[in-house]
Amino acid sequence: MFTPEVIAMTVLVFFALVGIHEWGHYYFAKRVGILVREFALGFGPRLFSYKKGETRYTLRIFPIGGFVRMAGEDPEIVPVSPGQTIAVEVSDGVVRRIFLDRLEERTNALRGAVQRIDLERDLSLSLETDEGIRHFAVDPKAIMAARGSETQIAPLNRQFAGKTAGQKAITIFAGPMMNFVLSFVLFLVYVMGTGVPDYVKLAAIEENSPAAKAGLMPGDVITAVNGEPIGADMERLVALIGASAGREMIFSVRRDGEDKLVPVKPETVDGTGKVGISIVMGLRKAGPLEAVGQSAALMWDFTKEIFFGLRMLLSLQLGLDDLGGPVRIVEVTGQVASMGVISLVLWSAMLSLYLGIFNLLPFPALDGSRLMFIGIEAIRGRPVDPARESMVHFIGFAMLMMLMIAVTYNDILRLFKG
Repeated sequence: MFTPEVIAMTVLVFFALVGIHEWGHYYFAKRVGILVREFALGFGPRLFSYKKGETRYTLRIFPIGGFVRMAGEDPEIVPVSPGQTIAVEVSDGVVRRIFLDRLEERTNALRGAVQRIDLERDLSLSLETDEGIRHFAVDPKAIMAARGSETQIAPLNRQFAGKTAGQKAITIFAGPMMNFVLSFVLFLVYVMGTGVPDYVKLAAIEENSPAAKAGLMPGDVITAVNGEPIGADMERLVALIGASAGREMIFSVRRDGEDKLVPVKPETVDGTGKVGISIVMGLRKAGPLEAVGQSAALMWDFTKEIFFGLRMLLSLQLGLDDLGGPVRIVEVTGQVASMGVISLVLWSAMLSLYLGIFNLLPFPALDGSRLMFIGIEAIRGRPVDPARESMVHFIGFAMLMMLMIAVTYNDILRLFKG
């Protein structure tokens, strides 16, 4: 049931997973000197917006991702041509503001026709005024006002395109990297909260089964089979029983603090050995190093599962009905949240890991594709034509949005059908 608490935790998961990803891009972009124009959570129309420093922080209506808009990635500055009449606000001989329209209202600004202007490299402006041609330096953080909006200019050394291939790569890779970091931290919290596997315990015994006839009891801890220690390896125990059909086995069990040897002869069922037991994993509190190791193991295991699913998808073994979009993710997140915080932590760790891996796929519009273009730039010694790269990413983004619409439609139908 979607109580206010469950809804709040679901929203928190979205903000955590998307926010940490975009913060990775944002932080490393700032570190290498890129002007970050916007840090956004969600897509579509703005719900909330405020500006601090050089960056505008926005919350948008559709919670299906987020983005960090860096200078130079999109057309953002209205071009100024020689001969165009503009107005400038000058302080200490340096242009601080450039006005392209409503010039008659700029009473405290100097008007003139542009003779020469460079807002990327030289940061200079030559203006023909009533007093003749005047030359000015332009503030690297000068503001351009046009069409009812104000935009800070971005010299080439503040643009994404003006950075080295290495600086671009770390900025792009930082998003998925932060998802991996968050995933590991959440797995660590989960392990510390639940414990680490320590032993295998009998949960139930079937009536008239070989285990029941041998005297095994619910609660018995299986310490060894035929002298081979079992520890917490449930799969090993199942494999030993399955391979011993019709042959007596010696179970070493601990019951009420005492160790016992119990002979059991598995019966043959469908060609494999069965003794009629159900088993559960026993847990104990994890030490710091154990927790780190177990968290890494969980992360590796789920990584393999994610790649297995992606391989099935690429080989067309999965259909559209097998996929889930944002609605399905929200639905499952709400169900998991209702099970408790520790379950939500595990689910969030898995989602964060998936988000990091998915974004590194070399599909247009994803971080992996952008890294591929940066790799080509590093090999060629010059970047790919920005117009061509933008077109590739635009097509990829459109394809992803169409897929998102399709799976969301399926998710909504699934909800109505129950």
